[in-house]
Amino acid sequence: MNIHEYQAKQLLAKFGVPVPRGHAAYTPQEAEQAAKDLGGPVWVVKAQIHAGGRGKAGGVKVIKAMEDIFPTAEKLLGMTLVTKQTGPAGKVVNRLYVEEGCQIARELYLSFLIDRATSRITIIASTEGGMDIEEVAAKTPEKILKVAIDPATGMQPFHARKIAYGLALEGKQVNACVKTVLGMYRAFCELDASMVEINPLVVTADGDVIPLDCKMNFDDNALFRHKDVQELRDETEEDAAEREAARHDLNYIKLDGNIGCMVNGAGLAMATMDIIKLYGGDPANFLDVGGGATKERVTEAFKIILRDPNVEGILVNIFGGIMRCDVIAEGVVSAAREVSLNVPLVVRLEGTNVDLGKQILSQSNLPIISAQDLADAAQKIVKAVKEAA
Repeated sequence: MNIHEYQAKQLLAKFGVPVPRGHAAYTPQEAEQAAKDLGGPVWVVKAQIHAGGRGKAGGVKVIKAMEDIFPTAEKLLGMTLVTKQTGPAGKVVNRLYVEEGCQIARELYLSFLIDRATSRITIIASTEGGMDIEEVAAKTPEKILKVAIDPATGMQPFHARKIAYGLALEGKQVNACVKTVLGMYRAFCELDASMVEINPLVVTADGDVIPLDCKMNFDDNALFRHKDVQELRDETEEDAAEREAARHDLNYIKLDGNIGCMVNGAGLAMATMDIIKLYGGDPANFLDVGGGATKERVTEAFKIILRDPNVEGILVNIFGGIMRCDVIAEGVVSAAREVSLNVPLVVRLEGTNVDLGKQILSQSNLPIISAQDLADAAQKIVKAVKEAA
C-alpha cells in the first residue's frame, strides 16, 4: 500500500525524524489558510499523488507572495499530472500539501528497503539527491552507498554514522543525519514498511538535515496490525479494477496490452506473460487467482479482465495442484455466460481433475479454444486476437 508524501512525513515525525512544517489542503481556501498558519516568507505548494516526478510535471510550486497561494492551489487542484510513473493517463490532483520553505545547501538521497538477495533491510544513500536513483546507479554507481543490517543485531549507531560520513556530512550535520537514519529504521520495522525513500534529503543553509520529500510503501500482508496506516489509504489513487480484485482476494495488476491473463501462481503468471510476448502478443494484465480459488472468485476474475476495454482475447493457464481444474472450468463457463463473452478465449488446463475440467469446457457449447501446453496456448491466443482484429 502507498501513501501520500504528507502522510509519510507525519509518520516519520512520530519516530523522531525532523520534518518541515506543513498542512494538507483540499481547497484553495484551505491552502491559503495553511500558508497563513505556517507564516512566511516562502511556501511550497505540492500536488499529492502516488507517483514521483511531480516537480518536473509542474506539480510543485515555490511561492514567495501570500496572494499567489490561492490561484496556485486553484490551478493545481483538479489538474492531471503526467509523470514517468503515472503513465500517459496521468493522475488527477485531489489534495495538496502546503509546506514551509527552506534554504537548500545540498541535496542527498536516502532510503530503506528489503534487499531480496540478502534478505536484509538495506540502507541506500547517495550524494546525488534530487535525481532518479536508477539513473545514478547506472551512470555513477560509485556514488551509491549500501549498508545491510544484520537482523541479529538490528540497526546500530555506527551504521548511521557510516551513512553520514559517506554523504560527506560534518559537524552537527552528522548527528542530525544519525537521528534521521535511526528514526527511519524504527519506522520501517515497526510499521512493517516495504520501502521508505527520502529524495531529496537536504542540508539547509543552517546545517539542518531534513527530508524534503518522502515516499513510503507498506507490506499489505501486515496491514491488519496497523489500522492507523490502513486509514491513510487513498482509493482514488488506485486503479478501480485492482481495487475490486483486492476485495475478492485476487492479485491483479493492469498492464497496457490486449491479451487478458488468468493464471494460478505468481511464477506461472509471469511465465505466461513472458511467453505471450515471445509469440508477438502483449499481456493486458497480471492476474493470479491463487491456490484456493472458488468458482465465484474465478468468475469475478473473469469479469475484472473483461472490464478492461483493451482486452481483445483471454488466455487462461491453470496448473492444478491445490487449485482443481474442474473448479476453474466451472468458473470460466459461468463467467463467459454471464458476461456474454465476445472475445477469443484459449484455455490450457493441467493437473488435478484435468479430464473433468476439459469435459466441462467441451460440453459448455461455448467457443473455447483448448490448448495442450503453455507454448501452444500462447500461439493460439496471439493468432486468434490477430485474426479477430
